[in-house]
Amino acid sequence: MQWWQGVGDVPGDWPASVVTMGVFDGVHRGHRALVSRAVDRARDGRLPAVVVTFDPHPVAVLKPGSEPARLCSLEHRVQLLAELGIDGVCVLRFTAERARQSAENFVREVLVDTVHAAAVVVGEGFRFGHRAAGDVPLLASLGGAHGFTVEGVPLLTDAHLPISSTWVRERVAEGDVAAAADALGRPHRVEGTVVRGDRRGRELGYPTANVAVEPGSAVPLDGVYAGWLVVAGGSLPAAISLGTNPTFGGVERRVEAYALDRDDLDLYDARVAVDFAARLRDTERFDSVDALVAQMADDVAQTRKWTAS
Repeated sequence: MQWWQGVGDVPGDWPASVVTMGVFDGVHRGHRALVSRAVDRARDGRLPAVVVTFDPHPVAVLKPGSEPARLCSLEHRVQLLAELGIDGVCVLRFTAERARQSAENFVREVLVDTVHAAAVVVGEGFRFGHRAAGDVPLLASLGGAHGFTVEGVPLLTDAHLPISSTWVRERVAEGDVAAAADALGRPHRVEGTVVRGDRRGRELGYPTANVAVEPGSAVPLDGVYAGWLVVAGGSLPAAISLGTNPTFGGVERRVEAYALDRDDLDLYDARVAVDFAARLRDTERFDSVDALVAQMADDVAQTRKWTAS
């Protein structure tokens, strides 16, 4: 798969393509259904499938300070799209200039002159162009003028509710990572760099990776979770603590992951990911270190069951 950072990176001889567009934050099951439809049409026509996506989230430019929490990093988003069979991802930098671009100019610059759209597959509520003036009927009209077809795909629903990035963010914020995982089609993930902490976990027999999560990420509600610590060598079952460590009077909110049965990891300054499988309990303040250690042992036992299943 090819990853292009803007229209200038796309080869001038890139062939006619089936294109889908959107922010695709999280690449949840609804996004997957849309992208898979584009891939199927591309394979039927023996054409490459291309995703046009945007970074940062348009709201960050249109209403600074009110942008939604990010469900996955750009790198992870592109990786997930590649796994669906996409041949090329064009990431458009969303700027104030891009926000002012008319729907007609966007179609001409991106769809016609850059990725050479033969067909475009979008969600039926897709909007584009200055003040979101462009919709699927306008896109179809422009497609007729420029020689590409347009298909509007209905939103995927689950129990009569649309699967959306907003819904997933709400579940993550509530700590319901199991529901979020069901909508995403995989565990919710946060990414960051391992930094030095208090090293208290090692003293207690549970050395943790203290992960400085990327700003703007959708971080679950404070608590203890079962999941995985994703490192260069693969995914390791992990008990995850998210909170301020109240037993020791902590004030800084942290994401700390203990990789089960591993005390040999040297991860300082490494970029890692934390995948959340299930919420085990609330964050608690314990009256003694012994009580905390006993609870940690139970957390590890529960984590072992969750990750084994």
